[in-house]
Amino acid sequence: MRFVSLFFNDRLTITPETLVNDSSLKAVPFGELPMVEQPPLNPTFQYDEKLQQILYGKQFLLDELAITVDQIQKHYENGYVKYSTGISKTSYGHVCRRCGNEKSRLFAVFSCFRCKSDNCVYCRNCIMMGRVSQCTPLVTWNGPEVKWSHENNLHWKGELSSGQQLASKEFVERIGSEGELLIWAVCGAGKTEVLFKGIEKALNQGLRVCIATPRTDVVLELAPRLKAVFPNTLVASYYGGSEERETPAQLVISTTHQLYRFKQAFNIIIVDEVDAFPYSYDKTLQHAVSHAVTPKHFLLYLSATPSRTMKKALINGRLQCVKIPKRFHGFPLPVPKMVWNGEWKKRLERGKLPAPFLKWLKAQADSGRRAMIFVSSVSVLEKLTELIKKIVDVPVDSVHAEDPLRKEKVSQFRNEDIMVLVTTTILERGVTVPFLDVAVFGADHDVFTESALVQIAGRAGRSKDDHNGEVILFHYGKLFSMIQAINHIKSMNKEAGI
Repeated sequence: MRFVSLFFNDRLTITPETLVNDSSLKAVPFGELPMVEQPPLNPTFQYDEKLQQILYGKQFLLDELAITVDQIQKHYENGYVKYSTGISKTSYGHVCRRCGNEKSRLFAVFSCFRCKSDNCVYCRNCIMMGRVSQCTPLVTWNGPEVKWSHENNLHWKGELSSGQQLASKEFVERIGSEGELLIWAVCGAGKTEVLFKGIEKALNQGLRVCIATPRTDVVLELAPRLKAVFPNTLVASYYGGSEERETPAQLVISTTHQLYRFKQAFNIIIVDEVDAFPYSYDKTLQHAVSHAVTPKHFLLYLSATPSRTMKKALINGRLQCVKIPKRFHGFPLPVPKMVWNGEWKKRLERGKLPAPFLKWLKAQADSGRRAMIFVSSVSVLEKLTELIKKIVDVPVDSVHAEDPLRKEKVSQFRNEDIMVLVTTTILERGVTVPFLDVAVFGADHDVFTESALVQIAGRAGRSKDDHNGEVILFHYGKLFSMIQAINHIKSMNKEAGI
């Protein structure tokens, strides 16, 4: 978009080209405007409370706002809205002010209709959130803060295990202070319940809290649970396609990608599954977390499989940790069994299933229990699903990251409308289903790292009424990652004394 600079109320200001009738004024792309001082706050201006609630603690593109440019400009001229550069030039290239990307290979140029430039630079790293370019300003709120409720009582009658109580107490004591804490808890330890008391204390101090997770499925799992236990609190879930992304909320459950849109919004961020892809590998997502917190903040990390970097930080004393080695129901983690599956790739290409897997599959279908079968790729998923459907009489389906019916299929699996669900590693975390057995078809593929296999095994035996779920690793050769995962689980069971 092009803006013009002009004098307004005896000071130099900027205005979108579409709102100026004077053709003598030169319009330039937003990124080429001179430095202009932010207009002072006009206390007599009647600002739009809806705009305040939408923009507070966030940064949006003009296209993302269902409010006219004229209304936004009036708020800017009266000091309540701020425009900032989306893409800035640096001595070594460019930087995206939304996601923090500085990699030259993740910038590109295009012929832009809005700024009339043939070489308008945009960021490819966060393009899924809407295109940020040199000529697009980021719009933020600059007026009064939103005041949050101090009446957010917790409605939960459950009991915590001794390990949960220890972690919960530590979290509660940290509320109101600054710093970082890791809760290292085994899969099925009940991490969500550990958070309840700390969140309640934070909300009742008027603080704003975000639970950020790499996966949409985890957001969909957590949101209804938190809305149920905090019925008097403004709670919203933020993910791609969410209808609540403009809902002002004191408690937010969000994918880490959605944090690109936040700026100094949260006093406390809880990063769930901090070791998970893509968060653990993407520096811009980590930047998004640091960008979304207020200057004085507290970060809580949750993980069942901390990274080497985190473990090193624990050893060096740079990060404090509370460990929960036992599941909430007190029973051990299921230890995976390795089963040789022969040359499963060749068998699959010929339209056949390996004998060991076929035997397990038929027994599983007869058991009346649900099964999750993890595979290494979408191509394997499609072939395997079609073969399974021809062999068993129970409802079978598949799901992967780009599946448009992903949400519905997971819900059907929970409701037993689907009994066998073939999936990629997209469901290795955050999905809790009772009376479930788990298999990994082709566990010798390098996508199944130690942490991935530990998380996959953690899908089984999560219910106190069904703590003996089976985990089978079908392979064509044992990998070190498989052995590491089994040793990891045995170690946690030993530390828990079970």
